[in-house]
Amino acid sequence: MPDGTMALIINLHEDAISVYDPHQPRRRERLSGTLLAGARTEFSVIDTECQIEIMGVQFTPGGAFPFLPVSAGELSNIDVNLETLWGARVQELRGQLVEARTVAEKFRRLETSLLAIFSPARARHPAVAFALRAFHTPEPAAVTDVVGRTGFSARHFIELFTTEVGLTPKRYLRVQRFQRVIQQLHTSAPINLADAALICGYYDQSHFIHDFRAFSGLSPTDYLARRGAHANHVALED
Repeated sequence: MPDGTMALIINLHEDAISVYDPHQPRRRERLSGTLLAGARTEFSVIDTECQIEIMGVQFTPGGAFPFLPVSAGELSNIDVNLETLWGARVQELRGQLVEARTVAEKFRRLETSLLAIFSPARARHPAVAFALRAFHTPEPAAVTDVVGRTGFSARHFIELFTTEVGLTPKRYLRVQRFQRVIQQLHTSAPINLADAALICGYYDQSHFIHDFRAFSGLSPTDYLARRGAHANHVALED
């Protein structure tokens, strides 16, 4: 399920990762064993065969930006071979991770590689940092309120936020509202769907169901029937 973040994924079992079209799950594209998943506004389909031995980084919102040679907005809703972004060093890194004998050593080598390409010049803009704090409160701020506090024009603020986070502020807020619902529904306690929608800021049931389907490809009742150990993952039917 989309959560507004980006992820670095490295398959240590084989140098390939299968990527599926979420709207046509039988359509498969094979990428290299290292990829970057952009921030999403739709679900993605994961091949469980790629999960035998895998590691990576789940960046905080906007956290991938200092490691990228492009705008995070250019990677929205796509998976891209890491070589496209970082060049030949990616295969060297994967080889080092495969050869490392312990989990701790694998993470040390990955951390060293990330620090080598980190760009302080692309540190988080104060306006984006402020917005992310304002959007992650019990009562998230509206985009217009945040824009007013930053002193920027709406256009400039949206461009800054999208460049660093990968989604526009409004889309990011929609994803976060969806995530609040997911966390509500993932609890083991019985929950009323109408109550969950109201608590998380949806103004009516149809709005709630529409957004839930748009982000997950499922209805809320389908999600409840399929939920497993991880809130953002459900098994697809064959």
